[in-house]
Order: sequence, then C-alpha cells, then structure tokens
Amino acid sequence: MTRARTIARAHRMPFGAECGTDGGGTRFRLWAPGARQVDLWLEESKQALPMPRDAEGWAELTVPDAGPGTRYRFRIDGEMLVPDPASRYQPEDVHGPSEVVAPAAHPWTDAGWPGVPPERLVYYELHVGTFTHEGTFAAAAARLDHLAALGVTAVELMPLADFPGRWGWGYDGVLPFAPEGTYGRPEDVKRFVEACHARGLAVLVDVVYNHFGPEGNYLHCSAPDFTSPRHRTPWGEGINFDGPRSAVVRQWVVHNALYWLEEFHADGLRLDAVHAISDDSRPHILEELAAAVDAAQLGRSVHLVLENESNAARLLDRSARPHYRAQWNDDVHHVLHVLLTGERDGYYADYHPALPLLGRCLVEGFAYQGDWSAYRGRPRGDGSGHLPPTAFVDFLQNHDQVGNRAFGERITELAPAAAVRAATAVLLLAPAAPLLFMGQEWAAREPFLFFSDLGPDLGLAVSEGRRREFARFPQFADPDARARIPDPQAEATRDRSVLDWSAPSRPEHAEWLALHRALLAIRRAEIAPLLAGEPVPRARWRPLGPTALEAEWAFPGGRVLTLVANLGAEPAAIPPSLVREPARRLYALNIPTDPTAPPPAWSVSWAIQEGVHEPGGHVMTPEGGR
Repeated sequence: MTRARTIARAHRMPFGAECGTDGGGTRFRLWAPGARQVDLWLEESKQALPMPRDAEGWAELTVPDAGPGTRYRFRIDGEMLVPDPASRYQPEDVHGPSEVVAPAAHPWTDAGWPGVPPERLVYYELHVGTFTHEGTFAAAAARLDHLAALGVTAVELMPLADFPGRWGWGYDGVLPFAPEGTYGRPEDVKRFVEACHARGLAVLVDVVYNHFGPEGNYLHCSAPDFTSPRHRTPWGEGINFDGPRSAVVRQWVVHNALYWLEEFHADGLRLDAVHAISDDSRPHILEELAAAVDAAQLGRSVHLVLENESNAARLLDRSARPHYRAQWNDDVHHVLHVLLTGERDGYYADYHPALPLLGRCLVEGFAYQGDWSAYRGRPRGDGSGHLPPTAFVDFLQNHDQVGNRAFGERITELAPAAAVRAATAVLLLAPAAPLLFMGQEWAAREPFLFFSDLGPDLGLAVSEGRRREFARFPQFADPDARARIPDPQAEATRDRSVLDWSAPSRPEHAEWLALHRALLAIRRAEIAPLLAGEPVPRARWRPLGPTALEAEWAFPGGRVLTLVANLGAEPAAIPPSLVREPARRLYALNIPTDPTAPPPAWSVSWAIQEGVHEPGGHVMTPEGGR
C-alpha cells in the first residue's frame, strides 16, 4: 500500500515565538515601544530573562532549551505578566501563559489539494462551539460526511482567534494567531482542515481586523499604538492602520492573513465588517492584504470574501489585480426576509417595496448601488452590474441575521414553510454563490442566540447593553418584554444554541434535508458549469405582480437560464413570457401544468435553454429596477 506523501507547513513571522527546526531553540520577539523594560517569563522555572530592545521597540531573545510545549509570558516594566500577542496557543485561555508550538511538526497529507474553483462554491457557515454537543474541531470533523453528502463545498468557520471565557461567537477575539482553546489545539485545527480537503471541502476562516475585544487585550501595556483614538468603531477604538507606527500594525494583519492560509492550509478568509476599518493612507490595508495573498502564490484556489455594508464594488472588480473574490450580499437577505415575513423594523424599512430590489439583486448583485438609504440617512453602494455572479454570496440565514434577533429565531420559525421552500429554491439555483447557516438544511429549530462568557463586570454590562439595544423596537418598549431576552452570559443561552443532530432523522426535518440535497445536486450539475471562468451574463428581469417576477441570464455559448418565481401568498397577476421552447426544466415547485398560467403562491420554476444564438436576441438590460 502506498503511503500518502506528507509535508510540513509553517508561516514565518517577525514576532512571537519561532521554534527552530534545527535544534536551535526558540526565538522570542515582541514589539513593545510603549514599555520601559521587557523580560521573558518562563512559567516552569519562574525565571525572568531580560530581553534586549532596539531603537524601534523590538525586544528579542533566543533561548536554546525552550522547545515545543514551553509555557511563557512577557513581563512588562517588571510588573505585569502578559501573554504573547502573537501566541500560537493559549492552554489556559487569554489571561494565561502562551505555549511554544512547532508548526512544522505536523505531517500534512493533503499536498495535492487544488482548492475549489469559484463556480463550485457553496458556503456552509458554522460555529465550532455549537455545531456539535462537544463543541470541538474533532467533533465537527466527525460530521463532515454529512456536509459532503449535502452538496456544500466550502466550510466557513466563525472566528477562531482566542477569546475570553468558555464560549462566545469569536468576534471579540484578542489573540488572533491562537486558535480558541476550548475548540482544541492547533493540531486539531489542522486535522479538521485535512478532513475537509479529503472530502472535497474548502475551509474559510472568519477574521476580524476592525477592532480587538475588550477582555484579555494587553496590547496597551506594550504597544498602545496598535489602536487609534482618531478612529472609532461600534466596539471601541479602531486599529491603527494609518497613524504613527502603523507599519508594524499593518504587518501584523497581513501576517495573520497569510498565517491562516499557509500554516493551516485554509482556502480563504471571510473579513468581518470591513466598512468599520478606517485607513486614510494609501494603499488601503485591504488592498495591501489582498496584494500580499496574491503575491504568496499559494498554488490553489484561494478566496477572500468581504462583509462590507458599503457595497464597495471596486474591491471586487475583476479588471483589477488583486481583488476580493466575493462579498456577503446583505441586500439579498433583507429583501427575501421582507418578502417572507413582512417585517419593517430597523434596516428592513429600506426594503419596501421588496420585489424591485429582489429583481435588481438577482441580475445585478447589489440592491443599493449609490441609492439613498433612508435607514442610514445617506447614499449607499456602487454599481455592480459589471461583476460576475461569483462576486456575491447570497443567503437566507447567517450568524448575524439569526443571532442578532432578540430570540435568535431562524427563518423557518418566522415564515410559512411554503414560503421558505420557495425562497430556498431561488437561493440555491440562482447564479450567485449561496451560503447556508448550520442546521438550515434540515430546518433546525434551535435558535442561535448571542452568548459570551466574560468577567463579572464586563459580562453584566454586555447583558444590560443587549437588552437596551432592543428598547427602540416597539415590541420591547416594555421593560418586562426586554427582561425575557436571553441573558448572553447564561450558560443556558449557549446550550440552547447547540444543534440537535438527531433531528435530521425525523420525517419533518428529513424532508427539508432532501430538498436541500436535491437543489444542490442540480446546482452542481447545471448551474456551476455556466459560471466557469466567471462570465458576466447579460441579464434582465420583469415583474409579474407585487411578489412575482421572471428573470433571465444569457451566458456564453448560447445558454439561457430562466427563473419564474412568486414569493407571495397570492397568485401572480401576469403570466410568464420569457421561457422559450424547447427549454429544459431544471426544477419546479408548485408550478401548474399550464405553462401560460400566472405563477401560483410560493412557486418557483427554473429552466435552461441551449443554443440561443440569434443576433441581438438576448441583449439584456436591467428592467424594473430602481
């Protein structure tokens, strides 16, 4: 039997603990321009070793006998012991010592992994801590056969950077190079990635470069220039990307991105809330990061995905190099949510009437392309019709849109089943890349609630702030109503969010799972080939009534994809007209036998026509938009 070829992977960094491969000990390096004195503190011997510093504030020391497993901290000004901000592992959480890790010691077995091309991307977002009862990488790896059989191709992990406490979403991480210890060790992350690759699944890691979490962040002790009082975010001071000493901060973020891609062999990153990153310098840190990933020549398909409320299409422009692969398209979620639930609170107020915005999203990408947003009180977005469908990630659910509700309800708890089935059929077969949130495929009934495990004072403030946040909504104006909102600090809140893996075997959930598998099989066979090479189809749409539309995408080679859908509880007013015979039906939901009849309530039809070559016959222009 031939043994799999193994390779070693390590990302070399100018900071942190770099373990030598030749028996040369470990080099410890800390940027500490704000400290008067820095010592290396070795936990086992309780020994403080002075670290020489240069004029730029870099403290460095090589210790010959400090090998893998050594636990250490840095002592600042003879008083405060802090973890290594570039720690690769925190065995005792964010306030404890760091551990020396030898990344090259892991024998990788996925040397031939080519990645997943853009046209085949179907994302599945999961939170490691609640995906399984155990909440570990090992337990998540044991469920990967389910994901492969489902038909998703990319596992998107909510943030892994070590955060304080036993549970949390991960967006308040403070040690961005250390995988969250409650999920497992760094080697467990690597085994998870290998298990994904063995099943044809790409892995993306959610990273947060707009702020540091409030608890366990000791950077102010040694390098206060990491943050900037000139830039504010909803979570406090922004990261300093453009002020004095910002060069090291920028280097820090770029290395972190490359670290996940090289040392952990991840296939991409999802960059959280980049609209909250302030950088008045040139190049912008987002451009510098993308250029560094491009220059790394990683030899496989790598995907950088943005969350960007600003809808900045220029970052996705295929004519520029480098560019970002895609952006989470909140517009699609919001308009589908409004159609299915009728909600008008908060930002949903910007999505009435919904149908014109849905049509625009389907054929052009963003709904808001420089249009005035009444909710935000300013214009929002750039024109996006020139971008390929693969530049957008569409979804009905994700951690934000479920978890930021007071009671964490999923869409199947808020809308009729027939409505969600119809929206699912639109989502999974539309040209844009779809994303599912864990458990969505079987209509999981568990909520996904906001939870954290912070220290007493900060935890109480978060709990109180969570309830104040909802006071502006009419249904929570009464203090008694707000008191029913689950406490983020309660262990029961986290426990209620854990998926029940016995559910898919029950008939009502098995039907949902079968629907998702069937639709993703159609996508793999029929839709993905249309998207190869990231073409920009000529597309148009037109309304068939207040909640119904037809849309058409003309791809190279004379292939035309057609959608007729009614996302409403009443029959459409107008019959469809775009389907040209002989068209091949890909999927039908609640479609009448008479193809000329107006679409019934909650109905969807997808068809494809081959060999459409008449000159000028499909010169598409957006129709019915805003």
